Amino acid sequence: MSSHRSMLLGVAVGAAAGLTANAVAAQSTALKWFIDLVTYPVGQIFLRLLFMLVLPILFSALVMGVCELDLKHFGRLGLRTLGYTVVVSTIAVAIGLTLVNLIRPGDGLPEALRTQMQSGAIKPAAAPADTSPVAMIIAMVPDNIVKAAAAGDMLAIITFSLLFGIGLSLTRTEAAGRLREAIQGLYDVSMQLIAGVLRLAPIGVGALLFTITARMGIDILRQLGAFVFTVLLSLALQMFVVYSLSVRFLGGMSPMTFFRSSRVAIVTAFSTASSNATLPTSLKVAEEELRLPPSVARFVLTAGAAMNQNGTALFEGVTVIFLAQVYGVSLTFGQQALVMLIAVLGGIGTAGIPAGSLPVIAMILGMLGIPPEGLGLVLGVDRLLDMCRTVINVVGDLAAAVYVSRGEDKPPSPPVEASS
Repeated sequence: MSSHRSMLLGVAVGAAAGLTANAVAAQSTALKWFIDLVTYPVGQIFLRLLFMLVLPILFSALVMGVCELDLKHFGRLGLRTLGYTVVVSTIAVAIGLTLVNLIRPGDGLPEALRTQMQSGAIKPAAAPADTSPVAMIIAMVPDNIVKAAAAGDMLAIITFSLLFGIGLSLTRTEAAGRLREAIQGLYDVSMQLIAGVLRLAPIGVGALLFTITARMGIDILRQLGAFVFTVLLSLALQMFVVYSLSVRFLGGMSPMTFFRSSRVAIVTAFSTASSNATLPTSLKVAEEELRLPPSVARFVLTAGAAMNQNGTALFEGVTVIFLAQVYGVSLTFGQQALVMLIAVLGGIGTAGIPAGSLPVIAMILGMLGIPPEGLGLVLGVDRLLDMCRTVINVVGDLAAAVYVSRGEDKPPSPPVEASS
């Protein structure tokens, strides 16, 4: 059975069993014993495995992602790509946060259930007490990276990783080359471990969902429809409004022509839910359909598969705010700005594989005191949303390639119109 089907099976079994248990024996001692000694520990171990891999994955992915830019030899090209990525990712997360605050899909739980859920909230790991803009900028720079890692100060770790990646990219010595290989090895090992953890996801997610639904009943599931609607609406606005404007005004290409020429990459991204797996198709589309300069297309798309995760950044931001609403954790404007910043930077370090955003979301939840058990609720619909946000990631890479190509000496050739 494929991984996503087994995960869906775990979701279905866990939710159905939990709802049945809540309806039949909500107050029974036996159910409480089973939750406390079986499903809750299993779910917590699954979450701890995810947390355990956050630091090595985030550090190695960010460092290698920046190294892909090769700033010394591709200075202007790399800076234009990175600048475009940061701006468009910020717009994506801003769209998601605006809609999730307007629609408020996490509201609507009975107050008694909300209080019960909120009582299990964990303490914030390392969210800065002062969330003013100046304080946040200062907090981004660690005075001791070991202390920051021990405290779970992910904002400082992200900054260190980006600076370390820039320094490694600019250092051309044999020792630096070996260090790059070692960090690539750390990334490969971390991805192998996360793949192993995801193989346990059906059991872990099933246990998480059983625990939540057995305690809360069907009320907790009513927010899922609104959550899915919010994410899909945000992704649609990013794709058909932001990317269309970008392609038209920054790339000088008709949006209709762009989307028509990109349809093969769109279908591949939706079916694989992996930016990395779609990369060969994206390269073919960029060179043969969009007629972009091969050197630019290969550079931008290769770097973009690791860094330009607009859809993933949007999803991470919406998910964190949604779960905060579900658990009744009130976030200030400064804390939501912090979520936006980490989601944008975390999008650079998110692996371009199915469910690659889970460690980053788990990390943000821990920082803000939101119970990570809520991930089990989101994982129930994650496969569909993963496929959709991968489309946004891949189309965003192609839009970035169109923009960067326009500024080169050889502008992109007009794509050949498809015959009807």
